[in-house]
Amino acid sequence: MTSTFLLATVQTEVAGFIRTLTYVYVLLIIAYILTQLFFGFGGRMPYNRTGSAVLGFLNDTVSPYLNVFRRFIPPLGPLDLSPIVGIFVLQIAGNLLASIIENA
Repeated sequence: MTSTFLLATVQTEVAGFIRTLTYVYVLLIIAYILTQLFFGFGGRMPYNRTGSAVLGFLNDTVSPYLNVFRRFIPPLGPLDLSPIVGIFVLQIAGNLLASIIENA
């Protein structure tokens, strides 16, 4: 009886962690989009170590994931649709995985 309750609790916690991780990664993608938009319009932060560290972190964490979609989705002029597709796929995969774990 207690082992079943413990297993159900662990499954719920893991599913919640996966949903939260998905949400945080979507926020990182949105932050990456906004910083690229800011620099696209000419915004610059010269010699700013903190800004450079944040941009490096966003680039290192988000670009490898988005590059998977950039190989298959050609840009439409200045529009890059890979973040939209990446967020969509991430949401579907995260929710699917979380519901599989929760209902197992």
